Amino acid sequence: MMREDNAVQIRGAEWNGLQAVGEDSWRLLLEMFLNAQDISSKSRQTYSWALMRYFDWLRMTGRRLSGLTPADIVGYKSHLLGRSLSPLTVGAYLSALRQFYRWTEVSLFYPNIARSVKAPRSKKGFLKSPLSAEQVGELLDYLKGRCLRNYAIVNLIIRTGLRTIEVSRLDVGDIVFRRGKRVLLVWGKGMSSKDSLVILNDPAWEPIRDYLATRKGVKHGDPLFVTDGKGHRGARLSTRSVQDICKQALRAIGLDSHEFSAHSLRHTTAVWILRSGGDMKAVQRVLRHSSPVTSQIYTETVEEEIRLDRNPEALLDEVF
Repeated sequence: MMREDNAVQIRGAEWNGLQAVGEDSWRLLLEMFLNAQDISSKSRQTYSWALMRYFDWLRMTGRRLSGLTPADIVGYKSHLLGRSLSPLTVGAYLSALRQFYRWTEVSLFYPNIARSVKAPRSKKGFLKSPLSAEQVGELLDYLKGRCLRNYAIVNLIIRTGLRTIEVSRLDVGDIVFRRGKRVLLVWGKGMSSKDSLVILNDPAWEPIRDYLATRKGVKHGDPLFVTDGKGHRGARLSTRSVQDICKQALRAIGLDSHEFSAHSLRHTTAVWILRSGGDMKAVQRVLRHSSPVTSQIYTETVEEEIRLDRNPEALLDEVF
């Protein structure tokens, strides 16, 4: 429990920063911040990790919490970028910092000096390449005759756009019916419950059905996909295992580069919805993006294809 006298001592710091919170109080301040957040345990760990990195930097550079300015936060951002961290990672660190300083301002500890600091921009475009229809066929043909489980997993991702973490979290009982249609309840990324679904059409369902038929005594609460290795047989497949299954299969058919990974399969789902006449709303619904801006990134592949196939430069060939 937080001791009230310690909380009052910290709260008593002057707004202008003349009275600083000492190093031994940083952990106390962090604990108070985390206790005030209505977030999942995973997010709590992320915030804690990110803020401890910030406090470490303050100690390393001889800074104290009092008297800091937005320029110091910019300096911290430069420090993170100088460590060759990805823009996504730096953005996550800064997001935690902005949330922390919003809380310190509301709690009358310190002003919000991180308000105007922006996350670094990621490179425009998508690094993962989608598969052609021929490559999808080759991939599924390769897996079908070798491993029912792996075939069911890769086929499911391609046909529904599931993330690997979502595949890992699936249980047998998540296969249900809604209005006469077979669906799969999904525990989405960043969510705390299985509050979304994908349609499980027959081509996506049948390999799963065949795989489940090979497992004896399957129960409603059992993981949908389990390990088959010695010592851990029957345990839930981890996200990393699902990623490895996809990567190894892609490598086996000659797609062995950084452009092809498990996420390429999700990318393939989105691109082929667009190629087949679907719109961005359809992509957003299937991939379960909270914002259409996220879905927009998948249109770049299709737009590039159109640009190459119907290039306006060719119109000038007959003129010049």
